[in-house]
Amino acid sequence: MDLNSFIEKFAEAIELEDSSVLSGDTVFRTLPEWDSLSYLSVIAMMDEEYDIQIENAEFKQLLTIEDLVNYISNR
Repeated sequence: MDLNSFIEKFAEAIELEDSSVLSGDTVFRTLPEWDSLSYLSVIAMMDEEYDIQIENAEFKQLLTIEDLVNYISNR
């Protein structure tokens, strides 16, 4: 999976206008835009775009955008 493509989809899901502030090392929970709606939007995006369903406990273990990409790639 392409990291940059995922970053674009992630940014769109959380309604972030400038995806250039994101990288694989970004700890997404620290973003000012991150809230419970962002969480649900990212979960929905992962399901729609990658056919990945993730449990809340698994999601809580993921810290960075690269962690999300690796999770999807390994499914």
